[in-house]
Amino acid sequence: MGAKKPAKRRHPWLKRLGLVVLLIIAALLLSVIAFRFVNPPITPVMIAEKLKGTALQHRWVPLQDMSRELPLAVIASEDGRFCLHWGVDWGAVKDAVEEAKRWHRSFRGASTIPMQTAKNLYLWTDRSYVRKVLEVPLAYLLTAFWPKQRVIEVYLNVAQWGPGIFGAEAASQHYFNKSASELTRKEALLLAAALPAPRLRNPGKPSPRMLRIAKSVERRMPILAARSSCVLPQINRQSASGQR
Repeated sequence: MGAKKPAKRRHPWLKRLGLVVLLIIAALLLSVIAFRFVNPPITPVMIAEKLKGTALQHRWVPLQDMSRELPLAVIASEDGRFCLHWGVDWGAVKDAVEEAKRWHRSFRGASTIPMQTAKNLYLWTDRSYVRKVLEVPLAYLLTAFWPKQRVIEVYLNVAQWGPGIFGAEAASQHYFNKSASELTRKEALLLAAALPAPRLRNPGKPSPRMLRIAKSVERRMPILAARSSCVLPQINRQSASGQR
């Protein structure tokens, strides 16, 4: 009789790891489907703020209860091709990479609204390439299961506008003492201009640089209004022409 072949070594930890990964993916998929219909109660960013001892200001409001100026200002500021892409704007990514090479600095920008929504719902705020890589499949997942109106609604309700200040309603009340439904175009522009650096930019007391950014965003709004019908089909020509 021939010698028995040595039994192959098994790695049960690999099987367990694979099972854990599958469970995480399943839970993630289920949460994406659920958040299509149910408002997320709290996000990791909110939890992190709470653990720091910061009092949270947050109140969910539907998109239709916000000033029409706010989503349009945010799209003009953050993601001009929001209605045209499927989660990631690869043209903007290419431009950001080329700019980083040209100026010899780290890669920044090119985050779309779905990517930022994914970051706020599932990831962390510190910049890293790992986070950027994770944002891409999550952004595609959100765009696959949610209509664009839901994406912008969730984003405007979970975005941070200062220490402990989350969502358009809390930001409007905190900085302008009014509801998000009552925001003027100027106030909406200041909130949009604050989004890239919510801890450093105060919409209630804008710096000269913030005012310049807001003015630049305002100049893009008439052009972006025509591209934003997926979110704001009710915008009329008077609103798009820049009247306040």
